[in-house]
Amino acid sequence: MPATEASGRIHTSAATVAVLPEAEDVDVQIDEKDLRIDVFRSSGPGGQSVNTTDSAVRVTHLPTGIVVSQQDEKSQHKNRAKAMKILRARIYDLERSRVAAERAADRKSQVGSGDRSERIRTYNFPQTRVTDHRVNLTLHKLDRVLNGELDELLDALIAEDQANRLAEAV
Repeated sequence: MPATEASGRIHTSAATVAVLPEAEDVDVQIDEKDLRIDVFRSSGPGGQSVNTTDSAVRVTHLPTGIVVSQQDEKSQHKNRAKAMKILRARIYDLERSRVAAERAADRKSQVGSGDRSERIRTYNFPQTRVTDHRVNLTLHKLDRVLNGELDELLDALIAEDQANRLAEAV
């Protein structure tokens, strides 16, 4: 109860907290069997060998459908190396976008609306009571919970999570 409250009413507040894992870099591994590499003759001006040498390269990454064509260099090997570099960058960007979307969805599911009706845990100081509404657990040990003794709460939450996962698996 606030000291400024003359009639002894209890005030309710709501707080929203999101706990998320640290961001990890996306590592791009390209397997050769996931690639289709086509070689063809370059188009446009290019000198004497333009019509006789298959120096242009088209690399298709089969799992994602990303296609990269490269014909800047006279050498097929250089064109292939450039195409692979571009392909790696595009796959990295695609994966980074996917991970960012996943994180955003996790964040949204954890934060919710912050509305009072979306309560997770209630701390009642006058009755020294803590209630976790997700698992319907009430403890009359508010001082100990605030000092970090969370074993009973965590055990109940873990048991509930395991029961939910088991129910989903069946």
